[in-house]
Order: sequence, then C-alpha cells, then structure tokens
Amino acid sequence: MADGALIHRLETGTLSDPYALLGPHTDRAETIIRAFKPAADRVDVIKRKGRKPVLELTRVTDSGLFEGRIKTSALNGAYDLITHYGDTPHRAADPYAFAPNIGGLDLHLLTEGRHRHLYRVLGAQIMDRDDVSGTRFALWAPSATGVSVVGDFNGWNAVQHPMATRGGSGIWEVFIPGVADGAAYKYVIRDQSGTTGPYKADPVGFGAEIRPNSASVVRALPARHWGDSDWMQSRAPKQRRDAPISIYEVHLSSWQRDAPHCFLSYRDIAERLIPYVQNLGFTHIELMPITEHPFDGSWGYQPIGLFAPTARFGTPSDFRAFIDAFHQAGIGVLLDWVPAHFPSDEHGLAQFDGTHLYEHADPKQGFHPDWNTLIFNFGRQEVVNYLISNARFWLEEYHLDGLRVDAVASMLYRDYSREDGEWIPNADGGNQNWEAVAFLQAMNRDAYLSLDGIMTVAEESTAWPGVSQPTDNNGLGFGYKWNMGWMNDTLEYMSEDPINRRYHHHKMTFGIDYAFSENYILPLSHDEVVHGKGSLIAKMPGDEWQKFANLRAYYGFMWAHPGKKLLFMGCEFGQTGEWRADDQLSWDQAGRAPHKGVATLVGDLNAGYRATPALHELDFDPSGFEWVEGGAQADNVIAFLRWDAAKQSPLLCVCNFSPVPRHDYKLGVPMAGTWTEVLNTDAAHYGGSGVGNLGARHTVADPRHGQPHSLPVNLPPLATVWFSPKS
Repeated sequence: MADGALIHRLETGTLSDPYALLGPHTDRAETIIRAFKPAADRVDVIKRKGRKPVLELTRVTDSGLFEGRIKTSALNGAYDLITHYGDTPHRAADPYAFAPNIGGLDLHLLTEGRHRHLYRVLGAQIMDRDDVSGTRFALWAPSATGVSVVGDFNGWNAVQHPMATRGGSGIWEVFIPGVADGAAYKYVIRDQSGTTGPYKADPVGFGAEIRPNSASVVRALPARHWGDSDWMQSRAPKQRRDAPISIYEVHLSSWQRDAPHCFLSYRDIAERLIPYVQNLGFTHIELMPITEHPFDGSWGYQPIGLFAPTARFGTPSDFRAFIDAFHQAGIGVLLDWVPAHFPSDEHGLAQFDGTHLYEHADPKQGFHPDWNTLIFNFGRQEVVNYLISNARFWLEEYHLDGLRVDAVASMLYRDYSREDGEWIPNADGGNQNWEAVAFLQAMNRDAYLSLDGIMTVAEESTAWPGVSQPTDNNGLGFGYKWNMGWMNDTLEYMSEDPINRRYHHHKMTFGIDYAFSENYILPLSHDEVVHGKGSLIAKMPGDEWQKFANLRAYYGFMWAHPGKKLLFMGCEFGQTGEWRADDQLSWDQAGRAPHKGVATLVGDLNAGYRATPALHELDFDPSGFEWVEGGAQADNVIAFLRWDAAKQSPLLCVCNFSPVPRHDYKLGVPMAGTWTEVLNTDAAHYGGSGVGNLGARHTVADPRHGQPHSLPVNLPPLATVWFSPKS
C-alpha cells in the first residue's frame, strides 16, 4: 500500500511530485502501477501493442486510487490504461509513465527570467513522446503548493491530473497522452495554505474559448508553409524611416459584418479587406488588439490571453492565414500590443498562484485608476521576460511586421493619473518608472536585434525625451512615436470656424518646431472618434459642403506634413456617425457623394505620397522641410516645401483654410519654370467646387519668401493644393 501521506496530498491536490506515487514503480522482479481515476469503475493495464489486459488494478481508496502488481517480465515495456466508466472503456497511455522532460537549460533560463522563447516551453505543447501523442502542460507558479490540469479530457476533475514541480524553478509540468488540438483546459492552483482559488486560464495559452467562456484551448502552432517569403525578404526597406508608411487602423469586430451580432472570420475579413486597402493605397494595416479579451467593450485593450489571437474570428491557423494573405498582397500588418495593464478577471493573471505574481501588490503601483486594471510588475525579471517573449512570439510566430505599444506614458510615470499620496516615488524621489523604462528598452533591443525588418511604435502622449531614439543613446528604442500633440492641435484648429482660425494659426504651424525631435507618425486614430468626440467630419465647421471641404483640405495638409500617416477606418470616407464598436461602419454612406469623393482623395493622397520621394525620404530630417509662408494667419494660408534626399524634386503644399478663394496668390519657389498642380482637394471629382490652376502655373521674376522666384497660384476655398516643378 502506498504511503498514506502521499495519498492524502494527492487527494487534497497538494502533491508536488505525483511521480513518487503514480505511474510505474519497478522493484527488481515486480512493477507496481498506480493510477488515480476518481470517476472510474475499473482500471486495467494492457501492453502498448497488446489486445488483452494483463492486469486489473484494485481500487485502494474511496477517492479513486487504483493499484496493482505485475511481474516486470510479464509487462515487458510500455503499457496503456483501460479505464472503464460504466460500460464505456477509454484507452490511453498512463501520464505518469512519462517523466518530466523540460530540460535543465530551459529551466535555468526560465528561473533567471532570460528565456526569450518562453512560449516554446510553457503552455500547452502538443508533442509525441515514445510514439504517444499528447500535450505537455507547463506553467510558472512558484508559490503554489499544488497545481493540476482540468479539462474536457478528465471531466474537469480538480485532482485527477496533478502536475510536478521542477525543483526550485517554480515550473510545473505534466504530459497527458491523448489530449489534442481543440481541448479546453484550465489550471487548478492551490496557494500556500492549500486553498484552491479560481480556476486559471493558461498565461501562455495559444488558444481560448469564445467569451463568456474563459478556458484556454489546446492549439497547435505548426510550422505550416508560409506563402509570404517575398514579403519577408523585402520588407525591411519598406519600414525604414525614409519609406512611405501609410497605415489603416482597423477594429476587426466592427469593420464589416454580415449580421448585427455576427463576426466575420479572419479569412473572410482578409478576403474583403485586402482589396479595399489596396484600392485606397495604404501600405500597412494596424489591428486594434486581437489578443484574447473577455470584454468586447474594452476593444481588446484589456487582454487576458496574451499569446492567443481572439477566438471571435477563428483559430490561430486562421489568423496566420490572414497575415499571410496580406503579405502576399504587399501589405504590412501591425498589431496593437498592450503590456501596460491587464484586467482583474478571476480566471486571468491576477493573484495567479495566490500571490501578486504578475502585478504589483501595492495598489499605488499595481492598479490603474483610469481603467480599473492591474499593472505588471516591471521590477520582476520573470514578468519582464514573459512580456518580451510575448512580443517576440507575435513577431516571430505570426510574421507580424511590428507592434504598436499602447499607453506607454502610463508605464513611464509612477504618478500617471494619480493625485499626491496615491503614488510611490522612485529611489531618487522622482516620478519616473525606471523599471518600466528598462523593460521597454529591453523589448525594443530584443525585437530589433533578433528580427529583421520589424518596427515598433509608441503611443506616448508626453514629452518624454528619446522615445524613438536608440537605447545606446539613452532612448527607449522605438522605431516610431505617435505625434499626439500634432493631432490635438490640428484638430482643434480645424474645428474652429474659419473666421476665428487666424487666432489659432499657431496650432497648424507649431508642430514643425518639434517635428524632427522624434520619428513621428501622424495619427488620426480611433480615440478621436469615440466617447462623445464625434466623427472627424462632425468636428468640421460649416454646412455639409464646407464640412467635407474642410476634411479634404485637412487630409491634404496631413499627407504633405512630415511624419508617417495613420487613419482610422471609416475616416477614409468621412463617416458622419461616431464609431460604434458593436456595429459595422456606415457602408451605406461609403458609396455615395460626397463620402465617395473623400475616399477617392485618400486613394490619390496615398498614391502621390508613395510616388513622391519628397513626401517621405526626409521625414525626420529638418533639411526635408522648408517654410514658404507660415505667418499668413489673416488669410488662413499655409505653404511649405518638402524636399527629397537628392534635393532636386521638391513638392509645394499650399493650404487655404478660408472659404474665400484667392487668385494669383504669390508664393516664393526655388525653381523657375512650370509647376504642375499634382493634387487639388477642391477638384470636382472629390466633391469640390473645381477651382484650380488649369493643370499648371508658371513662375515670375519676383523674389519672395526668401526664394528667387514667385509662383502665382489660385487657391480654392477650404482646400489644399500640391505643386511640383515640371522636369
């Protein structure tokens, strides 16, 4: 009979070494086999390739421990268990006949928090062991006194499949034969007092159930054939600072639906979205978070399954196919990534092993007052490693081209959205969160050094220095930063009645004062068209014609301004209603004037942007920008030159943010001759009045604005016009 203390710990779920009790135990001539099957009526032992049982185990405890002895020579190798539940037999290999197999190096790296491929060890790994297919479960729970796996495969029995702890590593593991792709599971974790908390989803689970269910799902991550090799080999120059980058931001749940409460699949979305993005000329899409999240209303910004693409739209294989299709179409895919906070749902990371394992224990550091969420403990190396490995996972396993990191400012400052007394200063008495700084730097270093051609983007809303500067120069190491200041200022200006714009002229020009301090992306994102802010078109003053003219003029200014571009879905056709995450875009508007004209303009802006080196080659170099007229506030006119790297083919952008057309308005230019009107947002086919320059204008010998020549141009009302010298 087995040791009573071990049996008690097995029954109470606190047996940290189940192999000491369960499975085969050979003592010279005899082998003792023990199996724990609480719901079984009978358990037989059969040779792996046998047809008839060689041993019937005896129930030795009411709780379901079965035991039997057999001559080792009679068993002669591997065996299976036939478990009888009434008249239904179930045959499978004995989980406890397979010793733990996570290697010493992996355990060492996990313990030190230096395993950048953590997801290849932890989680539910489908594998074959000794020609037996199954799944190895492994997780980190250093303060647990017992961990077991529950799922469809064991009737969600909390003690049937105890896991084994691996020394002092805090890693627990067990291999369960027969568990395959699609099986739902959770972990039962007992804290230091032996108390069972809420069943936990897998922190490294590759799949998840559809909400409101909350279990993880075993999902294979096969090395399937990718069809995007051409893209992967050529993407690096397409994402450099001198490249044209124009991003279409998408919320997959609400871009398009076939029925009010039915999501499209990843594959269906790709089939529809790819030609749409191609037609508009965007170089990239940016997905609002698709990591698994329990609450639709969080839009994905409160993730639970950081390693799982949401099951709302399909499986991990479906998501891979989605990305593959975009790459084959020549479109990059960026993902919104959220390491700043996570929800406190009981099945998630909160108090994972009975302690504040992933989050800070003190709410002054571990709780976000803005979002009622928890904050990762960036001072704990294992947590930092978990997050960095997660970033690598998406870039490496899913071929994503970059990560846009949400809410960076909330990580950088200990007093973010906190009053005095509600935050803890750093060791120097300041408000900087140096642990978070170190994490972001480490994440960016790992990404850029390990993965060719990727990009990282920071949504950072303050003046923290060096966000997009290299880490060896004390920067945070991001490739790009959202220019929130430009967005706020210019939208405030555009919302003003033109008669008042002269008093706010600086809001359109001030951005140049700091435009080259970071590698900026100009964002008109989802945040600007929700929570009562209204749509972009609704922000514009005037009647309907003026609203659309203003929006078109604004887009013309934006696409000519230094910085890469980002536009949220629906804004490309001037959707009139505020974005609703629970419904699709107003596609009934998209095909009608004047909305269709806006979409046509966006397509032409992207085409011109990509084809004109002056609009992207020197985005982050002051020599690529030159004011022509920045002080004509009384006229509501702005004019500037953009230069290419060769300094041979400039583009002149002129904006008239007044409803008054201006004829023969003279502007200084550096080259004599004919300047072609290459874009006019007032063109009739965009929905404008058709005021223009008959295709081109010619310079006159009248030096102005520090330039040797003048170009007299016609400025349409509420419009932006681009000119290029004829070669």
